[in-house]
Amino acid sequence: MPFRQRREKLRAILSGPTCIRPGSVYDAVSIRIAEDLGFEVGMFGGSVASLAVLGDPDIALITLTELTEQMRRMSRAAALPVLVDADHGYGNALNVRRTVQELEAAGAAGLTIEDTLLPQAFGEMKTQLVPLEEGVGKMRAALDGRGDPSLVIMARTGASSVTSLDDAIARARAYEATGVDALFFTGIKARAELEAISAATRLPIVLGGAPEDMTASDYLAGQRVRIALQGHAPFAAATQAVYETLKALREGTSPKHLKGLASAELTGRVTRDAATKARAGELLGLKK
Repeated sequence: MPFRQRREKLRAILSGPTCIRPGSVYDAVSIRIAEDLGFEVGMFGGSVASLAVLGDPDIALITLTELTEQMRRMSRAAALPVLVDADHGYGNALNVRRTVQELEAAGAAGLTIEDTLLPQAFGEMKTQLVPLEEGVGKMRAALDGRGDPSLVIMARTGASSVTSLDDAIARARAYEATGVDALFFTGIKARAELEAISAATRLPIVLGGAPEDMTASDYLAGQRVRIALQGHAPFAAATQAVYETLKALREGTSPKHLKGLASAELTGRVTRDAATKARAGELLGLKK
């Protein structure tokens, strides 16, 4: 599927009346599974990107090149639209522009640029934000770097849990004025906060986590939330499965007795579909 069609699908979700839950994806296999299960969109988070590519925690170690290459691999493996957590754009406004160009070329359907100060300042334990003016400059740079107008660009802020709700609203409205396509919020802790944000803004909202009493899809849709994240449990589950499988093998369990942990049938289905097999056979001149 052409990249533009994937981006138009994401735009349709943002302009629609419902709230959907994305599938957390991080490599070629996970995106194929998410697509096979019928997810409408995938979320490629910065934390799982760092874990999947580097085996390191989410402390701003992964580079734009590494993130982009992983996105490129996923774009090749499946046609599922993917929203990419592009962190702070890997630098200043000029770096943000380059980030957008690279992720667009790699097939991302959309991306988020946040106003968090990254990497964290030396000796500072609490999360900090860049000044509002710098945040606005980054959003403008992101829009300027976009070549395909269908690419979705979201402004992201965690101000509600870092500074104040009023600051979160002020930032959201300033970012909205730059022309971004949606607003992404993290750190929302109560319905009243979400309702205040919804009332003060007009763009579609993406919510990065929420308390248990804010998970009802109908309620979120009524507050203009179009995508609500559910964390990145698939990567954690995959890591646990790898650990248990390797542990069992190390302790002498025969591979044929690992059916509860390792399914060759599932692996074969998601890594090489029938159409790909048939095409490979044609290219190699193999008989059916």
